[in-house]
Amino acid sequence: MTNFIKKIIPNAKDDVLAGITVSLAMIPEVVAFAFVAQIDPLVALSGAFIIGLITAIFGGRPGLISGAAGAVAVIFVSMISEGHTKGMLFDTPVDNMGYFYLLACVILMGIIQIFAGVFKIGKFVRLIPHSVMMGFVNGLAIVIFWAQVKMFSHKSLKVSAEGVNEYVSTFMTGTELYIMIGLVALTMAIIWVLPKITKKIPASLTAILITTLIVVFSGLEVSTVGSYIIEGGGTGLKGEFPTPNLELWQKLPFNLDTLTFILPFAFLAASVGLIESLMTMNLVDELTETRGNGNRECVAQGAGNIVSGLLGGTGGCGMIGQTVININAGGRGRLSGVMMALTLLTFILFTDKLIEQVPIAALVGVMFMMVIETFAWSSFRILKKIPKSDAFVLIVVSAVTVIFDLAIAVFVGVIISALAFAWENAKKIRARKRYREDGTKIYEIWGPLFFGSITAFNEKFDIKNDPEIVEIDFVEARISDHSAIEAIFALVQKYQAANKKITLKHLSEDCKVLLYKASPIFADIIVEDIDDPRYHLAANPEKFPKPLKEYKF
Repeated sequence: MTNFIKKIIPNAKDDVLAGITVSLAMIPEVVAFAFVAQIDPLVALSGAFIIGLITAIFGGRPGLISGAAGAVAVIFVSMISEGHTKGMLFDTPVDNMGYFYLLACVILMGIIQIFAGVFKIGKFVRLIPHSVMMGFVNGLAIVIFWAQVKMFSHKSLKVSAEGVNEYVSTFMTGTELYIMIGLVALTMAIIWVLPKITKKIPASLTAILITTLIVVFSGLEVSTVGSYIIEGGGTGLKGEFPTPNLELWQKLPFNLDTLTFILPFAFLAASVGLIESLMTMNLVDELTETRGNGNRECVAQGAGNIVSGLLGGTGGCGMIGQTVININAGGRGRLSGVMMALTLLTFILFTDKLIEQVPIAALVGVMFMMVIETFAWSSFRILKKIPKSDAFVLIVVSAVTVIFDLAIAVFVGVIISALAFAWENAKKIRARKRYREDGTKIYEIWGPLFFGSITAFNEKFDIKNDPEIVEIDFVEARISDHSAIEAIFALVQKYQAANKKITLKHLSEDCKVLLYKASPIFADIIVEDIDDPRYHLAANPEKFPKPLKEYKF
């Protein structure tokens, strides 16, 4: 992708224009994500403004655009639903209780992210393999697609046999369904065709406007943003500046039960938010040939979510699509993100009634196109070309993302990749055996010695039948962890128990230090020979001015 991005020096004009462009593309996506989480679109728009502004000013990656992203929104769906139910079971029932749990969860999510930045966890995103990233993207696309399929239905509030209020979905049928499909197809067609004609106007926004105008002037009876909010029990959008939500402190019970309820969702949202933000940051680093600060970005994301929760907004993170739009439009500095947030606020305050008239079909069409663009279709082509372990990881991560959530999927993918890597390297340990003229048997060890290769390492030695003098040469080996140190220590003890003399050669300096700490017997067993041309061990005269075996650790 780097080849298609021209090198641009940051300047105010490019940043302002890029910010305005991104804000136009942000509205339909954020509103659609609000429906995914089943919350008021104004809540998502407010969150996008607050998080986008704070991360733009204080984040670790200029040019990165943050907002109310779907990756985080999908985590809150079940929590909000369960929160509504819990509110109805209070001694004094509370309507829309899921919303107040959401705000508390977003605040806790931000606190977790700040701790992640303070403890410098951001650097660990580099450990995420490419196969995990592809599975992550594919799973996210499937989750968003399924969420849009659910939009082909109507919600109605009914009272169950137990007297509990619950929302029931009824799938569209007949003419209404055909009109919905037609408008979705029209929106997708515009988004696909328009960039082939001109790229001066945003395709998504143009598709939304054309579809909305057709619905308004034709008088078609279709679901709109306003009607959808009313179906969900709301009263419509109300354009207003985000202010502290005092109801949160009045209606939310601050006790252990609340903490145990929101903590799992907060942790998952924080993890997913940071993973997507840091992945997006790495993408911007590649496109702009610069380097961001991952830990600073973690703190900024956390601060943005805390403020958003306090002011009644939802949680969010870095948004890959909007960030790429910003970079392509020339946005390089912090001003581009600030301009996006301020322009979005202008839309919230003065165009709320216009947003209510947007048909749901237009938003679904935008999201379907986003799914098509997000899904890594190349994964089908490369499945047979990449190692089987990577193909397995890609499929598993995609499946876990759909069944559970994004954070668990990434953790599972990283664990499987690490185990596969350990297994493959465990098979690379080798031992070449030869004898000197005096009868000494020499084992030349090749490959990495770590917890996974210990068993294979021990199988190389024949302690019972070896001669009286044995030498183990680690010239082509690398001692990687504590398990390897313990294996060497145990092997030496076995040879000594058999009354055989053993020496160790060409160990690395750090390995020698650890062995000397483990037992004083190694002072006579380790042979320090730094003149071997294949493996020159340079001593540090300042740290170890004398031979290591003379030190008492």
